[in-house]
Amino acid sequence: MTESWTIKTLLQISTDYLEKKGIESPRLTSEVLLAHQLGVDRVNLYINFDKPLSQIEISGYRDLIKRRLRREPLQYITGIQEFWSLVFAVDKRVLIPRPETELLVETCLSHLQETDWRNGRSPRILDLGTGSGILAICLAKELPHARIWATDVSADALDLARQNAETHGVQGKIEFREGDMWGPVAGQNILFDMILSNPPYVALEDYDNLPAEVRDFEPEKALNGEKGGMKYIEEIIAGSLDFLEPGGWVMIEMDPNQTSKALGLIGTIGGYGKNFRIKDYTHSYRVVAAQRKPVC
Repeated sequence: MTESWTIKTLLQISTDYLEKKGIESPRLTSEVLLAHQLGVDRVNLYINFDKPLSQIEISGYRDLIKRRLRREPLQYITGIQEFWSLVFAVDKRVLIPRPETELLVETCLSHLQETDWRNGRSPRILDLGTGSGILAICLAKELPHARIWATDVSADALDLARQNAETHGVQGKIEFREGDMWGPVAGQNILFDMILSNPPYVALEDYDNLPAEVRDFEPEKALNGEKGGMKYIEEIIAGSLDFLEPGGWVMIEMDPNQTSKALGLIGTIGGYGKNFRIKDYTHSYRVVAAQRKPVC
């Protein structure tokens, strides 16, 4: 790399290099990393295609490329990920938000909007295992009158979730609580209208086969669902009835191959009524939802 290289030349060289190294989406990766290094957006790169770069800029970009070659996720390198058209801070303390998790937001909003709230009560929502806080924060922005609790076993994850909530101006609308599973809300006499969760659901026997970007960088505690991947899914299905209002819903993201098992478990538990599963954007079942039977 020389000081006389332009944005156009550097992108061409780095794209070819990343492609030879087997990095997914090499052109996009090159653009995102160079834009990050220069502190501009990707459009600005094309506007300034012929701009020569300094040795400091090239050296910094080279370091970013090296990190990606070690399979560090692009989102951890740049420190951000978009979700629900909002930008969130992410790092190794939390999972990287995936597009399919937006299904939880969409389905939650759809069901809460169908509920008659004319009695003046605000909907109560629990984001169980909030991670970076994406679900709680998106719902706080979409439902300004909702009361939202967000829990996580990781204090580090909650620190980042609070940071994201402050960035998006909803820190006063979410009650963050630290603890495992139901611990943070047990004994509080709180019943929720909606419980949402994207729990750890990777089967232990599949963990070593995950892409290196996931296996070696994202927090194992937020991924590993133990044998079969169903441990936390089963705990949420079994425990939600104690924390749901009659007529309230629990909605869980999981692996497509786990959805039929989850529906089967729901069917064996007496307290649930309506239940269904939802397909993601790849037409694979991704979310399972179940309603606590309303009071007749």
